[in-house]
Amino acid sequence: MMGTGKSTVGALLADKLGYHMVDLDAELERQEGRAIPDIFANEGEAYFRDAETAVLHKVLEDSGQVIATGGGAVLREGNCRAMLGNGYVVALTAQAESIMERVRSSADRPLLAGDVEGRVLKILEERKDAYAFAHVTIDTTGVGAGEVAELILTHYRV
Repeated sequence: MMGTGKSTVGALLADKLGYHMVDLDAELERQEGRAIPDIFANEGEAYFRDAETAVLHKVLEDSGQVIATGGGAVLREGNCRAMLGNGYVVALTAQAESIMERVRSSADRPLLAGDVEGRVLKILEERKDAYAFAHVTIDTTGVGAGEVAELILTHYRV
């Protein structure tokens, strides 16, 4: 889910493992040559999800990396299967209030246009089971990014 710390924790985790960090949203923007809000505005969410899927599958061909996907990448079953088949999947969660606080000032989240609180609650409800496929789920509410990275390493190394 957006606002759970995927990019921040992913960078710390990659550093600890000596891996390369890939932020899927940033990679998609690089390949498209435009920002995600522009993609949504000009092409719509369906186009974005298709592009996101293509980039995810391409990125998964490499190893020695930590990939922070966009929170909606899990909406396609094929993406979930590909992630499970090519790595260790961690779902980061957070309480709604924490997510709202983290994303409220972000202008680059097209799915939150308008009523941030209402949209966050709606997305959380829609995706409540979408992350259940992950190997491990960690709630980041009130937990520092470094501690979350250490928790992931603990699970990963078991």
